Amino acid sequence: MAETLDTSAFRRGLKIEIDREPWEIIEFQHVKPGKGSAFVRTRIKNLMTGRTIEKTFKSGDVVGKPDIDEREMQFLYREGEHYNFMDNKNYEQTFLTAEQMGDAKNFIKDNTTTHILFFNGKAIGVTLPNSMDLKVVKCDPGIRGDTVSGATKPAELETGYVVNVPLFINEGDTLRIDTRSGEYLTRVAG
Repeated sequence: MAETLDTSAFRRGLKIEIDREPWEIIEFQHVKPGKGSAFVRTRIKNLMTGRTIEKTFKSGDVVGKPDIDEREMQFLYREGEHYNFMDNKNYEQTFLTAEQMGDAKNFIKDNTTTHILFFNGKAIGVTLPNSMDLKVVKCDPGIRGDTVSGATKPAELETGYVVNVPLFINEGDTLRIDTRSGEYLTRVAG
C-alpha cells in the first residue's frame, strides 16, 4: 500500500492523491462544530487538469500520498503548442503542452530555470520562480498631466502577456512580474 496522510497533516501546498489523481491543497480549515465530529473543509486543485474543487474530509480521514517528483529543469524553446524543457543534470528533454503550462506560459522565457512536476514518471506541470523580469515591447506613452492617483495603462511584455502598469512605464523598460498573480511588481533597473 502506498504512503498515506491523515487530515491532521493537511497544510497549504500539500500534495495528496484522491482517486489515483494528484491534488494540491490550496486552502484548508479545521472545523469543530458544537455537536458532531470535527471535519476539514478544503479547496483543492487537480494537478493534472488544473480544476479546483471544494471537498470536506471527516477528521481522521486518510488520503494517499502521490508519487510526485519535482525536478529542476531549464526551459529551452516553444514549438507550436509544446514547451521543451531540459534536465540540468542528465540533459534529458521533456515536453509540456500549453494546457499543462497553465498561466506559466504567460511569463516563461528561454533559459528560465523552473521546476517540473512528475506524477508516476510523467510530466504534468511547471512551477516558475515567484517573479520574472520581462521587457515591455509595446506600450502607449503616458499622457502628460494625466496624474490620477493609481492610474494604469496596458503594456505588452516580450512573452505576449498584457499587464496593467503605472503611467511612467515605457517601451523597453524591464518589469518584475509576480508569476502567481500576473501583476506588475516594480520596474527593474536595466
